[in-house]
Amino acid sequence: MTENTPGGAPKQPEPSGVDLARVALRAAKEAARARGDAAQQKKQARRGGLRSGARADGRDPMALGSAINRLITERGWEAPAAVGGVMGRWPQIVGEDVAKHCEPERYDEDECVLTVRCDSTAWATNLRLLAPTLVARLNEDLGHGRVKLIKVQGPGGPARRYGPLRAPGSTGPGDTYG
Repeated sequence: MTENTPGGAPKQPEPSGVDLARVALRAAKEAARARGDAAQQKKQARRGGLRSGARADGRDPMALGSAINRLITERGWEAPAAVGGVMGRWPQIVGEDVAKHCEPERYDEDECVLTVRCDSTAWATNLRLLAPTLVARLNEDLGHGRVKLIKVQGPGGPARRYGPLRAPGSTGPGDTYG
């Protein structure tokens, strides 16, 4: 049974928590819309009335890949980005067998030299013989003239240890290490 108010109209039930939340959300949306409209009008006044509309312009959102490509182009990072891609795809470019024993270390953009370190002197010699072929393959991938020379290094020697068991004047192990 519904209760009547003194004027004879039925009494409305008290709003519950969900209804209160809906009312508060609606009020917040209306306040934000009012603030947004005022802010939009201020922006339009500053810009002279220009706004992004039916035609694309520089203020429109863009895909992440497009944004990254635009950033790379604007900053002049094409060559470092391309070489970084080659270093990531090294096994596909040189083959799995060579990639197991030789890995690129650095690229000097000024001199167009790619430095590669091999895990043995035999692989370093092998890579020196393959270097002209690899330069041609890398230039196909990167663009002509990006790599002029591949500098091949052998494995680093063991750390020199100085201690009581060293013979005076000795230079270390007999292998040349590259």
